[in-house]
Amino acid sequence: MSGIAGTYAPIVELPLEVEGYGLERLEADVTRNFTRVTTLVRLTGAGDEGLGEDVTWYAEAHDRELAIGPSRRLAGTWTLASFSEALGIEEPHKRWAYESAALDLALRQAGGSLGDAVSRTPQPVSFLASPGLGDPPSAEPLRRRLELYPELRFKLDPVAGWTDELVRDLAATRSVDIVDFKAFYADPDSAPPDIALYRRVVEAFPEAWLEDPALTPETEEVLRPHRDRVTWDAPIHSVDDVERLAFAPLTLNVKPSRFGFLRELLDFYAYCEAHEIGLYGGGMFELGPGRGQIQHLASLFHPVAPNDVAPGAYNEREPRAGLPTSPLPAPPNEPGFR
Repeated sequence: MSGIAGTYAPIVELPLEVEGYGLERLEADVTRNFTRVTTLVRLTGAGDEGLGEDVTWYAEAHDRELAIGPSRRLAGTWTLASFSEALGIEEPHKRWAYESAALDLALRQAGGSLGDAVSRTPQPVSFLASPGLGDPPSAEPLRRRLELYPELRFKLDPVAGWTDELVRDLAATRSVDIVDFKAFYADPDSAPPDIALYRRVVEAFPEAWLEDPALTPETEEVLRPHRDRVTWDAPIHSVDDVERLAFAPLTLNVKPSRFGFLRELLDFYAYCEAHEIGLYGGGMFELGPGRGQIQHLASLFHPVAPNDVAPGAYNEREPRAGLPTSPLPAPPNEPGFR
C-alpha cells in the first residue's frame, strides 16, 4: 500500500464513550419496483447519540439482525480505532453502520465537526438521480422527471432491452452522465457481455462515464479508445483494490459502506487525492441518516461531481414536484456526522 495512506489517521484516535445502542427497522417502496429495508443503528453515550445505517441489500439479513436485537458488547471507553477492532463484524455494510454511528457520536462528544477533523470546508453538492427505466425499458421515466426538473442529470444501467431506438431517445435528452454496466453483479453462469450493447452505449453517450464494464477481449476492443472514461464502483473496497485495477483510473465511484472500516475509507480519500484520481459518490437507496452522511462526505471530498446522492425522495417510484435541486446547499459545519 502507498505511504500516502494515513493522512487522516488522527481521526481514528478520537475518544468515544458508549453506554448502549439500539436498532430500528426502516422500510420504503422505491424506484425500480422494490421495497428497500435498512437498519438504523443508534449509539448512545455521555448524553449524546450517534446514528448510522446498515444498507445491507437483502431484507432477510435485516430481519435476522433485528430478531436478535442489540446483543453486541459495545459499552465502554474507546477510541474510534479500538472500537473498530472490537466490533468483530465482517460484512462491510453492517460494519459501516456501526463505524459511522461511532464517528457521529465521537465528534459530538468532542464538540467538533467532520470538516474540522479533515481540515476541509463543506461545499454545495452536485447530484444526479438513478431511476429505473421500467420493464420493458423506456425513456418515459426520464422524460417525466425532466418535465419537473429540466436540469436533472442521470445515471442509468444499460440492459439487454436497450434497443437502438431507446438508446437514441435517451441520448437525445442529453442528460446522462454515467452508464453503469454492473458487470460485477452478473451471475458467473450468465451469458457473456453483449458486445453490440456495449458499442451502442459507448458511442451514443460520448461524454458519459462508463462504470463497471466487463473486461473481456471483446469488450476491451470496444473500450480501449475510451479508457479515460472507464470508472469503477463494485470492485473498490480499499486502496489495494485501486492498485490492482487493470489500468489506472481517472475517476472512481466511492461508496463508503463498501469499505466497512472508517480507516480504509480515510486512507482511500488520501490516496486518491495524492494520485489525482477524481471521485464521485454513490448511494445504496439509504432511507435514514446514511443518505445525509454520504452527502456530507461528498461536500468535503468531491462536491462538484456526478454524485449519485440525490435526496431520498428522488428514489420514490413516481416523481413529484417541490424537491431540492442540484446543487444541495453546503451542510452546516456543526459537531457530528449527519
